[in-house]
Amino acid sequence: MNPHESSPSGRGSDPRQRGGQLSRSRRDQILGGVCGGLSEYFDVDANLIRLIFIVLAVIGGAGIWIYLLLWLFLPLEGEPRDAAQSIRSGADEIVSRVRQLGRDARSSSSRRGRTPVLLGAALILLGAVLLLKNLGVWWTAWLRFDIWWPVLVILAGVVMLFGLIRRR
Repeated sequence: MNPHESSPSGRGSDPRQRGGQLSRSRRDQILGGVCGGLSEYFDVDANLIRLIFIVLAVIGGAGIWIYLLLWLFLPLEGEPRDAAQSIRSGADEIVSRVRQLGRDARSSSSRRGRTPVLLGAALILLGAVLLLKNLGVWWTAWLRFDIWWPVLVILAGVVMLFGLIRRR
């Protein structure tokens, strides 16, 4: 492909030739539009950029810090490129998104009712049994973690599905 021709997405292959500037996307955003902006700038799929950030976050946490820094420093698409204003705007947006996520988490946990109580009780019971086994209490000899761990995971899945089915 000639470097001056456009790519299949309608944008040129080189961001500098397109005249595009790196910014956060308004159209393709999940959190701050960073991955969407990078995908538009480099003409790649946004999910690939998201996957890269997730891998970097899991490997050592760098993905989280890089994402937050880009969220702070990159202006939102169509906004002026003033660095101080961009940082203020990005910080305000991060704070409002975190507050919204907190409100959503509180409202969803209040709708669940007994689930947190049952989960907490199950974790306490599991911890107590494992502690007794580690202390050498004789009646816990039958507790083989390599067998019971998959059983606990299966039971947790069944309980979750049963709860969803019962609510509908």
